[in-house]
Parts: sequence; C-alpha cells; structure tokens
Amino acid sequence: MKRLELFEFEDFGWLPSDLRSGATNLIKILHRLVGTSEVLADLILGVREKVDFNQIVDLGSGSGGPMIETIDKINQRNPDTQISLLLTDLYPNQKIITDVEALNLPNIAYHPESLNALKLDTSPKGLKTMVASFHHMRPDVAKQILEKAEQSGEPILIYEIAKNNIPILIWWIMLPISLVILIIMSLCMTLFVRPLTIKQIVFTYLIPFIPIIYAWDGQASIMRTYTFKDIEELLGARKNKKYTWEISDAKKRNGKNAGYYILGYPVKN
Repeated sequence: MKRLELFEFEDFGWLPSDLRSGATNLIKILHRLVGTSEVLADLILGVREKVDFNQIVDLGSGSGGPMIETIDKINQRNPDTQISLLLTDLYPNQKIITDVEALNLPNIAYHPESLNALKLDTSPKGLKTMVASFHHMRPDVAKQILEKAEQSGEPILIYEIAKNNIPILIWWIMLPISLVILIIMSLCMTLFVRPLTIKQIVFTYLIPFIPIIYAWDGQASIMRTYTFKDIEELLGARKNKKYTWEISDAKKRNGKNAGYYILGYPVKN
C-alpha cells in the first residue's frame, strides 16, 4: 500500500477535549471554505436514488463537521421527504453535544454514547457516512469496516477531502514548509470560528497547541489517505451479488475534483 501509518493527535484518547474541539473547529472552517457540504449533498441525494433510507448515521462526527450544513441543504431541496441526521463519535465530547443540542435544529441529534465504526451490525439503521475519517483506520480495521457494512446490507458513503497522490519523498521534503503554511492558515481561520471561546484564543495565539495539532494532523492525513489501489486491495475479490461497491472522484458542480468517495449499497432485486 502507498498509505503510510502515521499518527494524528486526534486519534489519541488522552488529547484534552479543549484542544480536540479547537482543532475540529478549524477542520469545520476548512470544509466550509472548500464547499464540502455541497459535494456531500449531491453524493447523498445520488445514493438515495439507488437505495431508500430516511436517516443518516454519521460516524466520527467530531464537532459535526460539514454534515449539519449538508443535511440542511438536502432537506431544503427535498422538503417533502426529509432525512434525519444522527451524529456519533468514538470519543463523544459532552461540550460539543451540548452545543449541537443548543442549536435546536430539526432532524439533527447527537448520539451521547461511544459508537465504534466496527460495530455497524448493531448501530442505528440508515446510511452510514464517514467524512474525512476513514484514513484514521489501520488497514485491518478499514477492511473490517467495509466487510461489516456489506454484511449489514445497509448503504455506506465514505468521503475523503484529500487524495494521496504526492510522492512520499516530495512530501517529506516539503513537510517543514507545509507545516508552517498550515500553522499560519490556522491563525487566520481561528477568527472565523463561532463561537470563538477564550480557550480557543489562548491555545491558538498564546500557547499555540491547536495550530500545531491542526498542521501536523492535516499533513499526516494526506499520507494516511487510502489510494484507489489501496481500497481495491482492501475490498479484495468480493463476489457478493447482493451488494456492490463504487470508488470514484467526487466532483463539484463546476466539474472540479473535490476529493473522492467509496460507496457501498445493496443491489435491488
């Protein structure tokens, strides 16, 4: 596999919740800047043409990422057949859950208990989504998630905002410059975080833990992202005639590439 098994701070359970939520707030801003919610809305509506569902169970939601905006766009386009969104996480952050609940948004809830992506067979029903989180999974775990999704007979949509198409040597050479650029970007992006808390300001500008975490995780995630060839290796020679898989580039409406997606869904008889 081309994918490298690098660490990301976000993967560690010991990472303080203030730093974790601070970094995920920046990721949320990034998704907004690149228009991820529009891309996801188009993908999900396309999935709904293939298989029927009325709930999305988002795995590894963090602070909600782009999915809150995504579900709003979907339901605005289809007011008569609205979809509900259940946000979940392996490490649920009570503050984030409280913040999401305080928004009092229709059709959106946050699952208060830990939900492991390996337990899809016992998870709530609906389209499972993994947005910019599949690369966190080791190959053995990623393979199990794909197998569990197929065994459950329910659809799953995995979306990655980046593609692992940089030669490894070039990535290492450019890493110091890339980290500096991302740290500077995070200092600017923080100004758009809402609500902007005192802790986010302190751990960004006075003790810059959040920019360091955001910069390293952002760079590491590129090399941890599975390539199309890697995914085909994970799927293997599957012969389930009742379930099918698609791997393809994701596109914006203007035709520009916007990451890629993996889609698994049951085949209609």
